[in-house]
Amino acid sequence: MRLDRFIESKLAYSAQKVRLLGVRREILLNNVPVDNIRQRISEFCRVEVEGRLLQAREPLYLMLHKPKGCVSATHDAKNKTVLDLLALPNKAELHLAGRLDFNTTGLLLLTNDGAWSRKMTQPQRKIPKTYWVKTKDVITQEYVERFAQGMYFAFEDLTTLPAELTLLSSHSAQITIYEGRYHQIKRMFGFFQNEVLELHRLSIGHIVLDDSLVAGNYRYLTATEVASINYRLP
Repeated sequence: MRLDRFIESKLAYSAQKVRLLGVRREILLNNVPVDNIRQRISEFCRVEVEGRLLQAREPLYLMLHKPKGCVSATHDAKNKTVLDLLALPNKAELHLAGRLDFNTTGLLLLTNDGAWSRKMTQPQRKIPKTYWVKTKDVITQEYVERFAQGMYFAFEDLTTLPAELTLLSSHSAQITIYEGRYHQIKRMFGFFQNEVLELHRLSIGHIVLDDSLVAGNYRYLTATEVASINYRLP
């Protein structure tokens, strides 16, 4: 929102008083006196008025190695949530940038930056998500060809985007999808009546699950990882 409107709402000041404070250079934005009080600010800008700190939120970006039996939610009445795994005083500010099923493991991203998470999850951006999968029955070359064509989901009346499947063994593979339909990977293997026994997310875009993170652990994203959301994707 606009800086002047933000100050007016926070301090119940009139527009005239805020303009006067601007002239007196008593409004600091990120520790610098402002010349334009009508400029737009983000939720993470530091704002001080007459020596009073009105806002000083820090953006947070985390990667979590989600374990099995944990809900991808901020609140749940019955089960442990991913927030329960975090030992952070401000974890209540966080939300999930994408979800994983109850028994799916791997990379999960959490943040308090709504604009960043919207970029990460916008379907039109087609950000690749890569998984390791283990199945009950043998995976053949036919799967590779069929996944690359896309699959029709009758319930939604749509055809999935082409997916990339790489065979790793008779019963395991790596799969990259470019959307996030409901239980998409399990339903794609279900086309062959092949049950998915284990599913593990390895990466989202250029952000790769840290090998040093054991299930249930987390770390802050690096500046490069945070900025990677703006990189051109293949």
